[in-house]
Amino acid sequence: MARFDRIEGSWGIEPVPERLRVLGTLDTGLLWGNLGVSLLVVVAGAALVPALSLPSALLAIVIGCAIGNTMLGLAGAIGADARVPGMVLLRAPLGKQGSYLPTGVNVLQGLGWSIFELLIIATAAAALSDELFGFRAQWLWTIVFGAFALALALLGPIGFVRRFVRRVAVWAVPIALVYLTWWALDGADLGALWDAPGAGGLSVWQGADIVVAITVSWAPLAADYTRFSTTRRAAGIGTGLGYLVPDAWLLALGAVLVLSRDLTDPAALPAAVVAAGFAAILALFALLVTETDEAFANTYSAAVSLQNLMPRAPQALLVALVAGAATTGALLIDLVSYQSFLLLLGSVFVPLFAVLLADWLAAGRHYAAEDVFAAPAWRPGLIAAWIAGFALYQWLFPTGPSWWVDLVENLDPPAWGIGATVPSFLASFGIASMVALLSRRSAAGAAPA
Repeated sequence: MARFDRIEGSWGIEPVPERLRVLGTLDTGLLWGNLGVSLLVVVAGAALVPALSLPSALLAIVIGCAIGNTMLGLAGAIGADARVPGMVLLRAPLGKQGSYLPTGVNVLQGLGWSIFELLIIATAAAALSDELFGFRAQWLWTIVFGAFALALALLGPIGFVRRFVRRVAVWAVPIALVYLTWWALDGADLGALWDAPGAGGLSVWQGADIVVAITVSWAPLAADYTRFSTTRRAAGIGTGLGYLVPDAWLLALGAVLVLSRDLTDPAALPAAVVAAGFAAILALFALLVTETDEAFANTYSAAVSLQNLMPRAPQALLVALVAGAATTGALLIDLVSYQSFLLLLGSVFVPLFAVLLADWLAAGRHYAAEDVFAAPAWRPGLIAAWIAGFALYQWLFPTGPSWWVDLVENLDPPAWGIGATVPSFLASFGIASMVALLSRRSAAGAAPA
């Protein structure tokens, strides 16, 4: 029988009961709007320039946000339909054991994002404490905010929205965003920035790939939260539109910051903001507090993903283990290869979402509990569709560790500049649609009268 932990909203892998489906469109939108506010999104926007001109970078942001947030909203709606966590949901298209493949990737993703977030948060906090009190102690801030992320993750999605988003983030986020935007534009020659040509090396569609990657990296996690939404509609609209607004805003802000303030190093951003005066310090502090929710989300989702492998393990224990590993990682590594990390995630999760969407549509736009929990061990045809999309993405736009990129480039990737997101999505979606429809017709024909 399903068990509800004492921690509010800390449900296991079973379908969430109706009594806990309490997050409406507004609450879901606030949750995802808050998750979209991150200095790492600013960093992703900064990666678009000066390779692209400002108009081209903004076009890439519009295209990428339209594609990425549509995928994210649909992922949220499917999660609300099935009412199970994201990695458990993938049992339906990939099979129970087949879902273990993306589960492993998603645990690494959640841990990696948590480390990145704690690095950014600790760097910003160290800059603030250095300005205000004369000491940095970045290691101390890493531990403090790692513990804060742990506390938020133990609340679960419902407790997080009710106790943190509604009371703190809903006020702090707009103030921080408005001030940082003013700071980025203050004194800048917008006409000169607009007319400056790009340096080259990146097409608009390849820039859109970067934007999609940072958005679609949330798609495997969406169901972890939208399973608590009241309806599919509330989940889809709240997720897609809630994340869209801060996503586009901060990506554009990142592109402008590079051109107006010459900030190409993400670690340099907090110190530059602090140097702008007391108002900037308050804005950065507000953003710093809300930034912790990103670490919360990735810590929570990594733990919930692990429950797909170990359903009987206490969720609180898994949360604590992931938070401890992320904090340790943030103490030991530096922020490097961020763009490659984003694109590598996109190449995995764009075709994976295409497979999920195709199978869900083939199932009549509804996953019953038996589709998830009575799934076969493997669905090789749909796993092959996922791998095919990943291979096409990498062939069109090789990314990842240098040894991997060198290996792929031996296959002579084309220099078409069309990006990889749309082709890889369409390839996986087309293959998966045919496989899913054929398998369901075959199963229906084999069923006893």
